[in-house]
Amino acid sequence: MSDARSSRIEGLHKMAPEARLQAVARQAGLGNAAIASLSAAAQGQIELADRLVENAISAMSIPVGIATNMLVDGHEVLVPMATEESSVIAAVCNAAKRCRPTGGFFTSSSGPVMAAQIQLLGASDPENVRLKVYERMDKIRAICDETDPLLVKFGGGFRDLDIRVIETDEGPMTIVHIIVDTRDAMGANAVNSMAEALAPRLVEWTGARSLLRILTNLADRRVVRARAVWPLAEIGGEQVRDDMLSAYRFADADPYRAATHNKGIMNGVSAVVLATGNDTRAIEAGAHAFAAKDGHYRSMSRWEADGDGNLVGILEMPMAVGLIGGATKVHPTAQANLEILGVKTADALARIIVSIGLAQNFAAMRALATTGIQKGHMALHAQNVALAIGAVGAEIDQVANELKALGKVRQDLAEEILARLRAGK
Repeated sequence: MSDARSSRIEGLHKMAPEARLQAVARQAGLGNAAIASLSAAAQGQIELADRLVENAISAMSIPVGIATNMLVDGHEVLVPMATEESSVIAAVCNAAKRCRPTGGFFTSSSGPVMAAQIQLLGASDPENVRLKVYERMDKIRAICDETDPLLVKFGGGFRDLDIRVIETDEGPMTIVHIIVDTRDAMGANAVNSMAEALAPRLVEWTGARSLLRILTNLADRRVVRARAVWPLAEIGGEQVRDDMLSAYRFADADPYRAATHNKGIMNGVSAVVLATGNDTRAIEAGAHAFAAKDGHYRSMSRWEADGDGNLVGILEMPMAVGLIGGATKVHPTAQANLEILGVKTADALARIIVSIGLAQNFAAMRALATTGIQKGHMALHAQNVALAIGAVGAEIDQVANELKALGKVRQDLAEEILARLRAGK
């Protein structure tokens, strides 16, 4: 880069957010409009932002919409979704409405169980090390539970060990998984603290060297399953059903298709995770790793026809979300969204999230198997394009409607339409 700007701003972290913004603006050569936009975006949120992240200068708002028609385990649920992508929420509403005649979504869960890994190195007898650790199960339980007595008080705590010897380029490693019931917390802090407390004792007992002590986001003991049945009449008939099943089989066999197929599922999942202040990156990492657990990357969902010819969808995935701790507990918008959901436990939230992912998947596959993905998506995207080229007020709908009528949602066409509208005034 030939840019003469420096990324060094001495003492930036010590400044108040407003002074920090001005320092960044000087360094980056920002104009007044950009400074005003960053300042306005943070109104009422900058103090919280400054506590949540380092070197905060502003906040960035993501639209929150409501998915309707959701019936989960017999309960009517309004679901807040935070997303910037057009058609995602509308697709969920439509998909949820179409499976209401058969009872909506039915779920099951393996419970709020997380794992942390302790890496043991340098042992010439890794299998012997593995057994030495298992032999001290009661001591390990006591160490872990003493680390977080509050978790134990609420019914959580250490549950089990899972110890593996893995082969690597530097030889075998013994990997100790501590399995912990984290109740209504996502659990990262709890299991990490337990792993760090336990590691020195494992070194003492085994003679191995402890290195990494960290949770795994492949939360395959914290799995939630959602199931729904869509009647043929709600799908569009046997041909549409069969074409949707072919689309699923394509995704299940081909990682290039699976990547986009699963991205569609995560459009729904991540939107609810974000709206409730949970960790989108952790959920996404765990979900995609789970999709590759059999040795190749495949569809997260499963689809089939039942004995009556109806379409059955199943989504099974890790869902490590919480109601306490982190942004979930301190962000007022996340708290309000949880109030809309009306959930009292992390497990109930997880079941709703996976149901949303299944609804999103149905909607995307049905669109692909019938009109194509662009028709519905671009109808909503037309307004975004109108906004992007500077349309305001009534101009936004006028430009968007003309683009939809043309069947082409392109920025150059939008600019021509807007110029013509303004010239005619």
